[in-house]
Amino acid sequence: MWLTRPLQERSTQLFLGILFMALLVVSVLHVALPEGHALHVSAYTVTLLGKYLCYALLAVAVDLVWGYLGILSLGHGAFFALGGYAMGMYLMRQIGDRGTYGDPVLPDFMVFLNWQELPWYWYGFDMAWFAFAMVLLVPGALALVFGWLAFRSRVTGVYLSIITQALTFALMLAFFRNEMGFGGNNGLTDFRDILGFNLRTDEVRLGLFIATGIALALGYLVCRAIVTSKLGRVSVACRDAEARTRFLGYRVERVQLFVFVVSAMLAGVAGALYVPQVGIINPSEFSPLFSIEIVVWVALGGRATLYGAVIGAILVNYAKTVFTGVMPDAWLFALGALFVLVTVFLPQGIAGLLKKRRKPIDVGSGPSQPATAAEATP
Repeated sequence: MWLTRPLQERSTQLFLGILFMALLVVSVLHVALPEGHALHVSAYTVTLLGKYLCYALLAVAVDLVWGYLGILSLGHGAFFALGGYAMGMYLMRQIGDRGTYGDPVLPDFMVFLNWQELPWYWYGFDMAWFAFAMVLLVPGALALVFGWLAFRSRVTGVYLSIITQALTFALMLAFFRNEMGFGGNNGLTDFRDILGFNLRTDEVRLGLFIATGIALALGYLVCRAIVTSKLGRVSVACRDAEARTRFLGYRVERVQLFVFVVSAMLAGVAGALYVPQVGIINPSEFSPLFSIEIVVWVALGGRATLYGAVIGAILVNYAKTVFTGVMPDAWLFALGALFVLVTVFLPQGIAGLLKKRRKPIDVGSGPSQPATAAEATP
């Protein structure tokens, strides 16, 4: 099976081994040890680690299109947010008459704004299967339409990056409007249940953490299966010499469109897992700055490696957590300094440093990595 092919790679085995070991250790330390124990992992830490894993899956999605296809997307935050809103709509419908205003159908914010009936696009989100399908289909459909128009017109390079940034900015402005029916500036929050389980219990938080880790593993396998296939080799050819690839007879726009849609759907899954763990989704997730930050994660970790994107996402967000507590007014400067230092001294990111410290463990483990992380600036 094409999805199991990457399991033969030693690098994939190592990545999955570390990931599942981390899931096991965190679960055991959370469940088996009492709260007063020095090694006990609190429910807050479990939720925080789950958020990091969501960001890691999002970074893998960006690395797929940027590292292997050469498309610097500055709009993947939009796909992440759309997946999050799809999950948030499902969670809001599960509240029912337990809301502040006691309406069995309308969410509290709609009652407050004097909405008389549920908008048509909220129909179906009371069913889990429909909501989970929308988590994939909504970001995928947007990527399909946007990508078909852009790639068919042969928009590339910095122009494509600017258009993707404009897309997420336009969506952010739209979702800020109360008339859209998505909670406006406050977004969707006050979630209670998911699949009949109380979201506020430690057991459910741990379950979401484990589910996120499994989703990251599956997303990584999907991406590795793509990049090690013939499609992946054609993608790298499109990245390195698009005109020559067209001359050889390949339909470049189809390759770009397929990989772009898959990446958007993975970002949507990351957003859907993010929302029940943090307890809120609002238009700030559409912010262009967030999409740029995702690119920084991938650049710091190392492009065209996939595992480097995971490393970058986790390290940068952990540093963000530390810096916002120690130096809340200057953490952005610390993050910028970190990016500059890595760009200057580790042009291939942290993954490049790891490659230098050991011999390659895979023969033909994937396409070659781009020369520098400094290409993060469109």
